[in-house]
Amino acid sequence: MIMNHDLAETLERSEINYMIDRMIAIQEREGNPEGVEINKFGQCTAFYSRTMPWGLFNNVKGLFEEAVLDDVLSFYEERERKFEIQIIPSKVNQDVLKLLSQKGFYQSGFHTTLYCDSSAINIRQNEEIHIRELQENEFDIYAEIHCLGTGLSLEGKSYVAANNKVLYARRGWKYYIGFYNDIPAAVAVMYMEDNVASLTFATTLPDYRNKGFQTHLLQRRINDAYKNSCKLVVSQTSYCSSSHRNMERVGMKIGYTRSTWIRA
Repeated sequence: MIMNHDLAETLERSEINYMIDRMIAIQEREGNPEGVEINKFGQCTAFYSRTMPWGLFNNVKGLFEEAVLDDVLSFYEERERKFEIQIIPSKVNQDVLKLLSQKGFYQSGFHTTLYCDSSAINIRQNEEIHIRELQENEFDIYAEIHCLGTGLSLEGKSYVAANNKVLYARRGWKYYIGFYNDIPAAVAVMYMEDNVASLTFATTLPDYRNKGFQTHLLQRRINDAYKNSCKLVVSQTSYCSSSHRNMERVGMKIGYTRSTWIRA
């Protein structure tokens, strides 16, 4: 696959699709305890959570146009929430960027999207590492690895477990767990829609890093995407991070690096 505007649109759409499905599932928990809202403004989608203040859950994706800026600002200002505007290179509009600057926004960073064709991968064997799908009664284990692997406090483990368990039975979602000599050490997630697989999350416990877990989890998910008739595999990561390098090692390549804008 050679990079072009249509492929860039597909890559971005895969990220929007899994975020919409994820946020809807959390929103549908009884009483909507995380205060999730999803709103469309023109051709962009705005995500908000009352209890989860991070940019991951409070951002705008898609084609951002001048005509919707004031409505987007009002949406988040009414909720007293800082948020991110995420713009991919193929949708850059100089007039929009100038207007964002005038409104007090600045570019705070980049985030890289990688992709590859799905394929039947001959997964490298390692007697010490075993990868399988997570079972529904294992979300407490999942949440603990999620928290410890990403630096979150274990005080939030129950919330992580609840917000992920609601995805387990939803169409398209797959959860994985990795063992090191029978010790739970790594987890990963994949979402499939429209024949595109999104590798949405993965982490390894600090004590078990540099043993090959992320490579094995990438290969397993790419292979499962192929088995589920997904032609394209997509993921996002920090530029030049260890995750970025792992993705390139299994054959993924950069589609684009999008810019992140926040308000001063």
